Amino acid sequence: MRDFVDLWVYLSSTPLFGLTATLTVYLAAQAFYLRLGQAPLANPVLWSVVILAGGLQVFGVPYQTYFSGAQFIHFLLGPAVVALAWPLWVRRAELRARWARLLWAALLGGGAAAASAVLLAWLFGLPHEVVLSLAPKSVTAPVAMGISEAIGGIPSLSAVFAVLTGLVGALSGKYLFDLLRIPRDEPGWAARGYALGTVSHGIGSARAIQVNADAGAYAGLALGVQVILSSLLIPLVFKLIP
Repeated sequence: MRDFVDLWVYLSSTPLFGLTATLTVYLAAQAFYLRLGQAPLANPVLWSVVILAGGLQVFGVPYQTYFSGAQFIHFLLGPAVVALAWPLWVRRAELRARWARLLWAALLGGGAAAASAVLLAWLFGLPHEVVLSLAPKSVTAPVAMGISEAIGGIPSLSAVFAVLTGLVGALSGKYLFDLLRIPRDEPGWAARGYALGTVSHGIGSARAIQVNADAGAYAGLALGVQVILSSLLIPLVFKLIP
């Protein structure tokens, strides 16, 4: 017991703490996720966030101390997103044949995601800054923060909304697609993945690629397309609205 306490005191005061805690918790959550047959409600990202946040709160560890180690994993987010390009390259012939339909789907899906969030927030009488912060909720968090700042929202709040949106999509996508009777053949997986990537960005894409290679490829494509379209169109739309 004494050795454990000494190890805890040492780790909690060094960057190794955040790195060790993140890897340990995520690997345990991933093992649990696989043990349950990749059940959506056992999503390892969700439970890693819950456990790590709860642990930091219980043990009184400042977020800055945790992130000083976790930043080494955070750095890998960029290469991980770039790696999604490989499945797209393998399917480049299909993408060339479908580019017009995919573009229209991205415009309609992204527009619906942003407009519905803003409209609901406005109807419920939320503060103007919160309404603006919800507009880029379906774009990956770093980009959502930049868009939010450009239109007068709260970047940190937009990041929270983006993460929550991704988790909701990853948890509920399977059940919604089954309810809509979207098939599990090749076109069906492409539709599922593209929809999930459109509204749930990186977290949804990670879930899609775990389930099916075609779904993952199209989710990655949707993620990239939404980043471009949202970065261009959301600020433009809010400039035109008085």
